[in-house]
Amino acid sequence: MRNIKLVLAYDGTDFSGWQVQPSATTIQGTLAWAIGRVTGEKVLPQGSGRTDAGVHALGQVATFGLESSIPAENLGKALNDILPASIRVLEAIEASAQFHARKSARAKTYRYRMYRGAICPPFLARYVWHHPYPLNEDAMKQAAAVLVGEHDFTSFAAVDPERGEEEASNVREVFCSSWKRDGEELIFTIRGGGFLHHMVRNLVGTFVLVGKGTLRPLDMTRILAARNRSAAGATAPANGLYLVGVEY
Repeated sequence: MRNIKLVLAYDGTDFSGWQVQPSATTIQGTLAWAIGRVTGEKVLPQGSGRTDAGVHALGQVATFGLESSIPAENLGKALNDILPASIRVLEAIEASAQFHARKSARAKTYRYRMYRGAICPPFLARYVWHHPYPLNEDAMKQAAAVLVGEHDFTSFAAVDPERGEEEASNVREVFCSSWKRDGEELIFTIRGGGFLHHMVRNLVGTFVLVGKGTLRPLDMTRILAARNRSAAGATAPANGLYLVGVEY
């Protein structure tokens, strides 16, 4: 049995997230179907994490076992021939037997794009959160810096029914967290050892409250300490979020 590693990019707009589910089109389900078509084998690829409905990926990683002798590079090309254009295999290689897309991950980077212009171009609308209203962007940058380090992120975690008992802790380490202007876009980038369900989108929703003046940057410390989801802001829309890459 060979262990195949895929690096994927996808537009999550028309998918009900990563994880396969009945009567819904998902990234995992579509990928499993394509692998079956190419190899004749029934597999369920395991991703580095479960992106939500509408969330995009620039560098999702998936692994699965395969008996077929088809070279990994040829497998990648064959999958791209039958996958929808919204899912692309960027790389296909044979990994060691011990490698696992999720369990072997050491860090992930997410990016959130907010479009600040008065009119959002129609070709961007699927890929950004259009928020043209006044925000104190400097205050949002200060708030983002508070997250660096190891914290309990319970206040920013949605209930996750799929989560196993071995993942009971909500403590995560954030290596970097920052907002940056790029033309009409305000972009949040966060890199950490792991992330909770809806964590990045809940952080963005809370940063917006800081930008509006409802909260102060240092209130992020209080919200973290509360360990209560109701202490933080609303969940930001999915379409602005990207899984940028996974480190091993």
